[in-house]
Amino acid sequence: MPETRVPRRRRFLVCEPRHFAVQYAINPWMHPDVRVDVDLAQEQWQSLISAYRSHGHAVDAVDPVPGLPDMVFAANSAVVVDGRVFGSLFHAPERRPESEHYDTWFKSAGYDVHRPESVCEGEGDLVWTGRYVLAGTGFRTTREAHREAQEFFGHPVISLTLVDPYFYHLDTALFVLDDDNIVYYPEAFSPGSREVLARLYPDAVLATRDDAEAFGLNSVSDGRHVFIAPQAEALAVRLDERGYVPVPVDLSEFHKAGGGIKCCTQEIRS
Repeated sequence: MPETRVPRRRRFLVCEPRHFAVQYAINPWMHPDVRVDVDLAQEQWQSLISAYRSHGHAVDAVDPVPGLPDMVFAANSAVVVDGRVFGSLFHAPERRPESEHYDTWFKSAGYDVHRPESVCEGEGDLVWTGRYVLAGTGFRTTREAHREAQEFFGHPVISLTLVDPYFYHLDTALFVLDDDNIVYYPEAFSPGSREVLARLYPDAVLATRDDAEAFGLNSVSDGRHVFIAPQAEALAVRLDERGYVPVPVDLSEFHKAGGGIKCCTQEIRS
């Protein structure tokens, strides 16, 4: 029998998809000629918020801003560890104004915000594991930002190189299950980065390309419950076999912009 996993209550920051649309293309998933069903996106997003709250998690929200269609992807706004906020500097000019609005929310909530000097896209590429930061680079966040984050947090930052443009952020290719383990799609990483992950997490759950293309790696775990795209059926089965409890939440409308559950979820660790 798999061991019983213990959940930990989380605090999440989100942004309503009131202005969500695909108006430009900054990753291979985005096609501006594809229509977004805003009502369906709202419904799916609300189901995610309901799932979080029904499992005991706290949810705060930033007000959406007209003209910023990707602001719903709250994970990219910052990374928060021990109550310290390392903000964002987006690669795409279209998204850079988002940072100011998230910074304002954090400051109004009593946090100091460090604005990075180098391109950095928050939890999209900086993933806190409980011991160190796994940091993606190759398409968005720079290695210089990795060094900046290490100086700011005082925690080790381990750089990982992404090589597949479809998995342009680390949170599309890897997510943390608990303080001891992760799930990742090996082929999204350079050979050296795969070796690093294999050494750090010899018991990791390995995902397939099908899992990754279904946005199964863009999941959120509280240590027991894994909020996961229902399209990632095979990965959900493997997680269940490991003693985790998959909680399917369909955010398929957001896949049109290259986003999913984790993209819509910023964790506040304070």
